[in-house]
Amino acid sequence: MQSCSELTDGSVVAIDGKRLKNSFKQSDRKDAIHIVSAFACENGVTLGQCKVDSKSNEIKAIPELLQLLELKGCIVTIDAMGCQKEIAKRIIGKEADYLLALKANQGSLFEQVIRLLQPEITRQIASNGLLSEVDYQRGREEFRAAVVCHDMAQLPASHGWAHLRSIGVIVSYRKSNNQKQGELTYRYYISSANLSAQRLAETTRAHWHIENRLHWCLDVAMNEDGCRIRREGIAEVFAGVRHIALNLLKKETSFNKGVRAKQLKTRAI
Repeated sequence: MQSCSELTDGSVVAIDGKRLKNSFKQSDRKDAIHIVSAFACENGVTLGQCKVDSKSNEIKAIPELLQLLELKGCIVTIDAMGCQKEIAKRIIGKEADYLLALKANQGSLFEQVIRLLQPEITRQIASNGLLSEVDYQRGREEFRAAVVCHDMAQLPASHGWAHLRSIGVIVSYRKSNNQKQGELTYRYYISSANLSAQRLAETTRAHWHIENRLHWCLDVAMNEDGCRIRREGIAEVFAGVRHIALNLLKKETSFNKGVRAKQLKTRAI
């Protein structure tokens, strides 16, 4: 396992939570356990997990998970739930950088980031300097553009955010063939890394690997959401077992098939 979990400088480590839907004990299903995982996006392996306390949320569990990990030189990505000063400080303390999604719950910081980046988007469009790409696949067209700014002097609300060096926005426009009008979205980020627009685009896309290459595999190949194990700490233990099994199956290269096919072949041996 050591060789498949080694991280190099600049590696993206995505942190996100997942609810084990059928691990509930009460009829209202509200007590289903929630697991926060750290995923090495380049290597495609899970580095660690932490259960969210039933009376708490991911904000409390993320620092506990960070404490378990060796992150020196990495970029840690977290969605808006983890956009907290204390979490940013913990990541810097691990000699890593952070890239945190920013939403309206951050109040003045969110508003100032928008005011600073919107004119920059216009300026780059006018100068033909906007970093953008267009994707066509499965009946859907998507346009994406990335803009960054490093002028923290124009961001008074940045005070208290450890080593904050970059703010950025990903602008995306999606339209399916059966839609008359597409959807335009702006996703804002803050980072301690001195990011270029290209690096922002790469890192934000890498973050989605935790959904596509971890959570999706756990549900589809390992039927995690269908598992009814729920007594005491057993559901958490089995979540860890599934993570380990998935790591090993992805590391296995002698049988060039998907995770589910590898499982079936192993059972037949």
